[in-house]
This record gives sequence, structure tokens and C-alpha cells, in this order.
Amino acid sequence: MAQYRKREARDWARKNMQGCACVIIPSFSNDLERLNEKAIRHDVRRVIELGFEGALLVSEVAITVDEYRQFTEWAADEARGRLHLVVHASFNTLAQNIKATQLAAAAGADYALLSYPANFYPQSNDEVYEYTRAFSEGTDLGVMLFAVPLWNFARLHPADLDFTLLRRLIDNVPNIIAIKAEGARSLAGLLDVYRQFKDDVIVTCPLEREIIPLMSVCKFQYTGTSNTEYYGPSVPKMFSLAKAGKMDEAMQIFWQIQPAREANQQVGAITTSTLFINRMQWKFQGWLQGMNGGPLRQPTMKISDRAMATLRRGLADAKLNPSQEPNSAFFIGRNPTG
Repeated sequence: MAQYRKREARDWARKNMQGCACVIIPSFSNDLERLNEKAIRHDVRRVIELGFEGALLVSEVAITVDEYRQFTEWAADEARGRLHLVVHASFNTLAQNIKATQLAAAAGADYALLSYPANFYPQSNDEVYEYTRAFSEGTDLGVMLFAVPLWNFARLHPADLDFTLLRRLIDNVPNIIAIKAEGARSLAGLLDVYRQFKDDVIVTCPLEREIIPLMSVCKFQYTGTSNTEYYGPSVPKMFSLAKAGKMDEAMQIFWQIQPAREANQQVGAITTSTLFINRMQWKFQGWLQGMNGGPLRQPTMKISDRAMATLRRGLADAKLNPSQEPNSAFFIGRNPTG
């Protein structure tokens, strides 16, 4: 259950949403019939080892609501308070997202990241407001909003979530605790949200390439959620240094990992046209840094040999020590079962 009451969500977030949050993609048995408990626990331990303080438990894969509850329960039991767990409200309908979030909260999740279903095609900001309000009223957890092109809302506002809509939500929905700002995939999308709402809720950006340099002029307490486990411990280290005012040291790491950053951007470019993240690609990135890897259920986007080679070479050039196991081992996973 949540560690706070609904009306206390923003105060809890100011105190507890700190540092970096990555992602954990669920692992399955090798026959894909069930979740793989040993692999899930392995990944929780690994991201804690890498220095992350939070992790999004990804639901944007072929997983049922009840399996997601089990995924959260195992993750929370393994973390034992060492990692804040984020519900990924990315199921098919509003009702499913509310149910999944309620179950995940009871299993030990700390707050929720709100997505919008693929079939949700609002004609106005009012429709987005009503969906967001209804979801937030359906959970006692704090809710992080996500301004990003993935929802195809740019027809309503170029920044993907209209600023008047954000103000209305913040003023009327007390358990909105944060805004993950990637509007229009531009710095303006982050900085305009920061300028307008930083005193009301936590404003963040999951893109380390933007938020780390900006910490020389802006105060950020949290960054997440994204596939930053690909860079090993680099992002938690950079963020901690930048937060402490040690920008020279933070930027030294920043420039060291530039080859890996370029590789990540190159293979991730397809997201712009598909409006969908390749979770197999993200799972492979984590596997290169010691996470479980393993098979995903269909339907899933695939990863090519060329993309795997690019990602591996980027880490090697950045001196981030990718796994030396053959790529074929990724599809089996480090904790095979079933």
C-alpha cells in the first residue's frame, strides 16, 4: 500500500522522488507461459547495484493485469524499500489501467506513470482532462503526467499536453505529483513546463542528454523513467554529481558516454515514426549491462543484428564494458526457466 494518503502525495513526492529511475521490463519463462520470478528478482537487484533509486515496471508488453500484479509483488519483495517502483498505466482501457494500478499499489508500488491507450483519440483537451482526472481519482497513488509525442496529441497543442490543460489538472487533481516533460521532443517542451509548474509539482525529463547539462542552471531532484540502465551506473553518478554542484565531474562522464548515447539515439530513431518504443531493444540494452534479458511474447517489435552490433559497439567505445556473451544468449536470458 502507498506510504502516504492521497492528499499527501505531493509532499511525499518532494521528499522521496529523488535521483534516477530506470525501467525493468518483465521477464518470462522460456516457453512464455508465465512470468520468471528469478529473472525479475535478478533485475531488481541489478538496477539497485547500478545506483538507481526508482524503476518503472513496464507494462507495454504482452502481460495481463493479474501478471502485472505478480510482477509488482515480486519486485517490491526483492527491493524491500531500496527502490521506488513505478506503475506503468499503459493497458488497453481506462478501466484496465485503474484496476492494474490499484492491484500494483496493494502489491507495493509507490506511484504511477500515466500513459494513454493506443485507441484513445481525443477531439479536445476536455477529453484528455476527463480521462486523466478519472484515472487519478481511481487510485490513491501519486500520478506522474507524461508530455510526449507518443500520444499523438500534437493536434491539440504542439507541446503534446496543453499548458492550460496541465494547469487545470494540477489545480483540481491533488494526487498529480510530477510532469515528465518531453513535449515536442525539444528543450522548449521541458523548459516551458519547468518555468510554469516547478513550484507546484516535480518537473523532470528522462533524457539524460538534456537534463544533466541543464542542471548547471536548473534545479532538478529527479530524472526518470527511461532506458538509462543501458549506460550502467553512469546516469545515477552524473545526476548525483550535478545535484551536488560538481558539474565538471558530471560532464566528464557525460562526454565519456557520448558514443553509447549516439548508438542509443540511432537505433531508437524508429520511435519517432511508429510512436511506439521497441521494448525488446530496451531489454537487450539492459542485458548488455548484466540484466536478465530473455524472450518476450508476441506481438513484439524485434531487434536486428545490426542494431545489436551498434548498441554493443557504442558501449565498448564509451568504455562501459558490455557483456561479452554472444547475442544469442540474450534470447535465453541469464535465469532461464520453463
